[in-house]
Amino acid sequence: MIDGINLPLILIAAFLASTSPGPATLTIAGTSMASGRKAGLALASGVTTGSFIWSVSAAFGLGAVMLAHSWLFEIVRYFGAGYLLWLAIKAARSAWMGARLKTLDLPVTTPARAYGKGLTLHLTNPKAILFFGALYSIGIPPDTGWQGLLIVIMSVGIQSLIMFHLYAIIFSSAPMTAAYARMKRGFEAVFAVAFGAGAFSILTARLG
Repeated sequence: MIDGINLPLILIAAFLASTSPGPATLTIAGTSMASGRKAGLALASGVTTGSFIWSVSAAFGLGAVMLAHSWLFEIVRYFGAGYLLWLAIKAARSAWMGARLKTLDLPVTTPARAYGKGLTLHLTNPKAILFFGALYSIGIPPDTGWQGLLIVIMSVGIQSLIMFHLYAIIFSSAPMTAAYARMKRGFEAVFAVAFGAGAFSILTARLG
């Protein structure tokens, strides 16, 4: 423990959150398989940046402010649900109309666009706000100094960076890319359902 902070427990909670299937992990997987390792790593960097922003915000009380002023949270909630619905529609359209691709003909996206997609995805995820808000309000004593907060922020941030970028490396491997090329429509159908379910979950989530 550091000044009453149970850092191992916090890291375990953050690890479970980053390994559970969700919009971020699904998007990293899909982008890495479809557009290659460079795009996957760029998108993972965007997700990591968004995670870091919410972590810092929660550490310094912004998460609590947003939850206290529900209209701010609702803006993020509906924007996030809308973004996931847009991703679901794109994936469904690709599954419905797209022909099977050869490995060498995989779609290409620029690293900048992939990074922006990852950043937008995580900044508009209200569950990230709730997670980091709970992490700092329950796992860290109120009188924790800035040094303790900094240690937690950096520890969680480094762990998230490793996990998200590891996903990109794994899913951009030759076997995964080949599997995507053979079963593109099936993968896109799964992504469409998952993104749609994520949007529904966000819209129907209750704070209390």
